[in-house]
Amino acid sequence: MSVTAVVGANWGDEGKGKITDLLAEQYRCIVRYQGGSNAGHTIINAYGKFALHLLPSGVFTPGTLNIIGPGVAFNPEDFLREYDNLLSRGIPAPDIHISDRAQLVLPYHIELDTREEERLGAQSFGSTRSGIAPFYADKALKIGIPLSTLFGDEAQLRCRIQSASEAKNTLLQHLYHAAPIDSNQIADRLLALKSRLAPFITNTTILLHDSLAAGGSILVEGQLGALRDPDHGIFPYVTSSSTIAGYAAIGAGVPPHAINRIIAVTKAYSSCVGAGPFVTELTGDAAEHLRRLGGDAGEYGVKTGRPRRVGWFDAVATRYGCMVQGATEVALTNLDVLGYLDEIPVCTGYRLNGQVTTDFLTADQLALAEPVLDTLPGWRCDISHIRSFDQLPLQVQQYVQWIEQIIGVPIRIVSVGPDREQTIYR
Repeated sequence: MSVTAVVGANWGDEGKGKITDLLAEQYRCIVRYQGGSNAGHTIINAYGKFALHLLPSGVFTPGTLNIIGPGVAFNPEDFLREYDNLLSRGIPAPDIHISDRAQLVLPYHIELDTREEERLGAQSFGSTRSGIAPFYADKALKIGIPLSTLFGDEAQLRCRIQSASEAKNTLLQHLYHAAPIDSNQIADRLLALKSRLAPFITNTTILLHDSLAAGGSILVEGQLGALRDPDHGIFPYVTSSSTIAGYAAIGAGVPPHAINRIIAVTKAYSSCVGAGPFVTELTGDAAEHLRRLGGDAGEYGVKTGRPRRVGWFDAVATRYGCMVQGATEVALTNLDVLGYLDEIPVCTGYRLNGQVTTDFLTADQLALAEPVLDTLPGWRCDISHIRSFDQLPLQVQQYVQWIEQIIGVPIRIVSVGPDREQTIYR
């Protein structure tokens, strides 16, 4: 049995979608195991450019089973919208299976998420306002609505939505001064989707275990990155589900011991969307130049379109991210973007209270830290057409080898552009 995890080593937006899409043809099952439609994976292939939010990144690969696991925050309207968009663009209907244990993101989750961000103002967490924090709060409170409830007794569904709405209406009316929720309207919206969702719903845990027993291989893909994990990241500027590869055993429903390959994805520089400390962050013209060159259409959030914050490669953060992910190898993306620089600054430590540390700090400490920067020679040329590591300019090879040495994990995949073929294997 074999399970490979593709996860982020940093703040998210590392290029995981391309790596999953690239590897998908080697696997029988592609699984989303956490998060919801609050972030996205950008994929460019022969069909065009796509932004996936809920759909697994194997949907472009014929013959794969694309699975949304029980750990996912499932917004049914977002799912159907995304699925219909694929078909409208000529993509053959992918084979998709959604766990009957996945719980529903409902309109009141989105409403509460939006209202709370507005209330917090300058102290907000940079939420995409997709309902994720209220969703996972309901899950912990045991008042979430599993998909299986939608396909059970209608009276029970309405009762559970009504019960969950009571406390929310108190908040909406008395804290946010907003209109209350009509639980029957929410139930009606859900029931209207029931027939369209039915063909996709199954016990995905059994499906995956049967696949493993038959010798099948599984690729699990995470959303965001290690530094957005609620336990190991820059809390409270984090997401509400675990972004760590180990959580795939829970969120996908596979045996922990079956996860034997963990690919941590990191960019050749740093980027993130959302709030929180970002030690190597650039501002002004330097930031805008790097942002404009980054990726296929610049560094802008897949979900929100917000300009991503950008900075130099942070070796401290990436080494830590690879460590907590348990990375067995690294995929380095966007290396081609740095071709405009004579010298490339890299962060090798943090200076805090006059002392230099190479440990990744807590969010409160990071907010006060300054980067310790070294410089490596740039290459001042386009490398996006090169497909062999030994054909890269010496300075590029040295940059990759330096990163590999300082993070302590072998770099096996190097991406020199957004398209599938713009990839170098080592």
